[in-house]
Amino acid sequence: MAPYESDRTAGAEGLPDEADDVRAGRRKAARYVVPVAVVGVAAATIGLVPALADSGDPSLPKITAEQLIEKIAKSDVQQLSGTVKVSTDLGLPSLGGLESGMLSGATEGSGGSSADPQSKLMELASGTHTVRVAADGPDKAKVSVLENAAEYSIIHNGNDVWAYDSKSNEVYHSTAPAAEKGEEKAPKDVPTTPKELADEALKSVDDTTSVTVDGTAQVAGRDAYKLLIKPKQSGSTVGAITVAVDAKTGVPLKFTLVPTSGGAAVVDAGFTQVAFAKPAASTFDFTPPKGAKVTEDKDGKDTKESKESKESKESKAPESAPSHGDLGKGLDGLKTIGKGWSTIAEFDTGGQGMPSGSSSEGGDVSGFLNSLGDHVKGKFGSGTVFSTRLVNALITDDGKVYAGAVTKDALVKAANAAH
Repeated sequence: MAPYESDRTAGAEGLPDEADDVRAGRRKAARYVVPVAVVGVAAATIGLVPALADSGDPSLPKITAEQLIEKIAKSDVQQLSGTVKVSTDLGLPSLGGLESGMLSGATEGSGGSSADPQSKLMELASGTHTVRVAADGPDKAKVSVLENAAEYSIIHNGNDVWAYDSKSNEVYHSTAPAAEKGEEKAPKDVPTTPKELADEALKSVDDTTSVTVDGTAQVAGRDAYKLLIKPKQSGSTVGAITVAVDAKTGVPLKFTLVPTSGGAAVVDAGFTQVAFAKPAASTFDFTPPKGAKVTEDKDGKDTKESKESKESKESKAPESAPSHGDLGKGLDGLKTIGKGWSTIAEFDTGGQGMPSGSSSEGGDVSGFLNSLGDHVKGKFGSGTVFSTRLVNALITDDGKVYAGAVTKDALVKAANAAH
């Protein structure tokens, strides 16, 4: 079936007034960080991937890109269960397990738990994973990452959030008020569904983005439309994003992000099985196994007031990050350069950057780290660019950092312009 082209690209001149309502709905539906601007986005975009290959080319009524975006925004599926195939290829260098050891040591040293969701994020930053998900309303959800002879699960049931690592037999428990209507249906620590990733991408749809309907497909046995999102700007590492949207429910079933450099997808996420029915109530029951080490989150008793306060601070971060903290004035003065897909985050670490010379200038560790990056020079002086297939960061010798889902040349240009 031939691709369906939208009569307009999102944000283009001449877009009718009703598109403003679509944008409002889109912003309401999109509650996650756009995959641009900050290094941490690499973890935020950890997703789900090659689902079973698309099969068939179902014949569906024609639909415009604006109508499909609106369909996603209006989707209000409260109950589902399924299996997602997760695969991420950021092109990170292999450190021979060193990174896992460092993370484990940091967690143990702080008196934490291996079941803490935050300690699991980096483990999902590469490779392929199988994830089972289930949801029943806004305050019942379960996410399970299946490993070799082990399983890691996060269970949200009312006021309780449990995380269990069967490998270490450790449990992490925190409390939170029951979610209100419209809030996330799953723990935020581990993004797990194509919808979460699609919401991130849709948040970026503006006049810097081209959006079209690129035909149809079948995903997990469901008929779907394919929404194609492409940056109009040069300099972004994001080549294109494809979201397969369930034709009946409007739920994103598969998400694929391809970099401008080509090759395999950076993130390719999709359901291999999905059902929109009420999961069994026992799905969300959890009792710590006998002999398991249980760690209580001392800061987990969030009140509505504290949550709102936290969200308020986060929403102001791009303009003015928190004042001097443990990172040595790290993000103080954080600001952004440019807009849309070419946005670059700039901040001063408050300390010395990465010496760009020989390892003797900064010791063995400095020399090792330098070997992982590319040395660059410009009006700003010199520095090192650390790259993945999606997010790049330039650290200058005087401690300035420029980061975003942009090319190395774009970072150097931004650093030159700032001097």
